[in-house]
Amino acid sequence: MVEVRQREIGGNTYYYLEHSFRIDGKIVKNELYLGKQIPKNIDEIKRTFLFGVYDQRWYTPFNKMKAGYRKDLASATPSEKEKELEQFMIKFTYDTQRIEGSTLNLKETANLLQHGVTPANRPSRDVREAEAHSKLFYEMLDSKKDLSLQLVLEWHYKLFNDTKPDIAGKVRARQVWIAASKFVPPSPSEVPAELDTFFKWYNKSKDKINPIELAALVHLKFVTIHPFSDGNGRISRLLMNFVLHKHGYPMLNIPYTNRRGYYNALEKAQLKKSSSIFVSWLFRNYEKAYKKYAK
Repeated sequence: MVEVRQREIGGNTYYYLEHSFRIDGKIVKNELYLGKQIPKNIDEIKRTFLFGVYDQRWYTPFNKMKAGYRKDLASATPSEKEKELEQFMIKFTYDTQRIEGSTLNLKETANLLQHGVTPANRPSRDVREAEAHSKLFYEMLDSKKDLSLQLVLEWHYKLFNDTKPDIAGKVRARQVWIAASKFVPPSPSEVPAELDTFFKWYNKSKDKINPIELAALVHLKFVTIHPFSDGNGRISRLLMNFVLHKHGYPMLNIPYTNRRGYYNALEKAQLKKSSSIFVSWLFRNYEKAYKKYAK
């Protein structure tokens, strides 16, 4: 997170931007002197400063990961690629559904999606939503369209039409709250304008921002709007992987076992209105997942 710090020297106050990160067990601190007053264009300065920090710490390794991933894909047979994608789909479907309260375990999810074996004594809603998510995941990968409100509404409809047809593909008209979070999403009257701003931002930024940062911001911004009565997290994680896949990067699964850190990063970013908190969290987890490709 980029912080504005002040120091008292000789009776004068001086302002600095500061950002620290850990690499190879060492803390690296970056500073930028601002002057005796905080500049009016501080947000622009923060963005430029943060870009330099990210470029130093993250972008170069991420580019290596992408190259390593593409090389690994090129060496795989079609059958191997299909199998690896299926394995990711199963894990992703299990974890993203489990985070939202599904009762299916990983083995049950795998048997359901690979072999069509319906688990006994599980809510039919959990089963049908897992099947819908699996189908939607593959449709997302094959989509030739770019992100738009229409596309996202279609995805939400396909995800929930079989289990919650009253809200499927519809922007919410009521206030919602996030369980165990202090953050309160926008009111229903604010949502349409927030969505319009989101897609304008995306179209303006999609070719200017590093794809992994773009994926993180798409996830954070969309889930912060919380435009649906249910399914905001699942749709946001699909959007994140749509961006990664579209730009040729390996997709990211957020494990159910890591949900506490995930929730904390989202909530802190939302409450402090600092996207860098969640972006940094996702960067660290992405590096952990795909460091093998950076060799």
